[in-house]
Amino acid sequence: MRVEMHPCYVLHQRPYRETSLLIEVLSRDHGRLTLIAKGARRQRSPQRPLLQPLRRLNLAWTLRSELGTLTQAEAADAVPAMSADGILSAFYLNELLMRLLHRHEPHPDLFSAYASILAALSEPAGAEAALRVFEKRLLLGLGYGLVLDHDVESGAALVSESHYFYDLERGPTKTPRPGAQTIPISGVTLNALNRECLEGELQLSEAKKLMRTVLGLHLGAKPLSSRELYRKFISERQRA
Repeated sequence: MRVEMHPCYVLHQRPYRETSLLIEVLSRDHGRLTLIAKGARRQRSPQRPLLQPLRRLNLAWTLRSELGTLTQAEAADAVPAMSADGILSAFYLNELLMRLLHRHEPHPDLFSAYASILAALSEPAGAEAALRVFEKRLLLGLGYGLVLDHDVESGAALVSESHYFYDLERGPTKTPRPGAQTIPISGVTLNALNRECLEGELQLSEAKKLMRTVLGLHLGAKPLSSRELYRKFISERQRA
């Protein structure tokens, strides 16, 4: 199969043989895929400065098996301006996508959400809320969308002034099942996450705990490398 120039982001790259790269790519209409960029590590390769994470590209490739071959690359946008915190957050998102997305499954809505979160990470003030929204959309795209609009026991709409327990197998309720794994969370946070307009320390803190726990169920026991990198970065910044 030959694919002509198509919107993509590079999620990760690593050396391949003597002069090439293996690149993990998120494409708009073809999902996540792995491509060989032949000769891209050569000093004079025109692809070398292009195939960096976070920059929107147009790529063309051929695919005969699970592994494709890059045939053409061009920049579709400038490299986004981000702080160190923003870059580390973006690497976290890239790791989530590589760990959770199956290859060759299209996720055009998720591709659009990824483009939006990269823009949001350039504005530190709203970055944390944007991360939670992306995590929510990622779970939805994977078929694990959260219940955020009603009490799963009573069927009643969630009340912002009330407090709930989020049952990880079912959703929010005021009366959790015996033995169920639950997370206490306020109605105001659930409603804000549903509307994708998280504000304030309480909502951000509760939403982060919920999303981290739910994502952990799907990520398994292997820790995220990006989280460890972020902890080291924070520790070094505090010592400086």
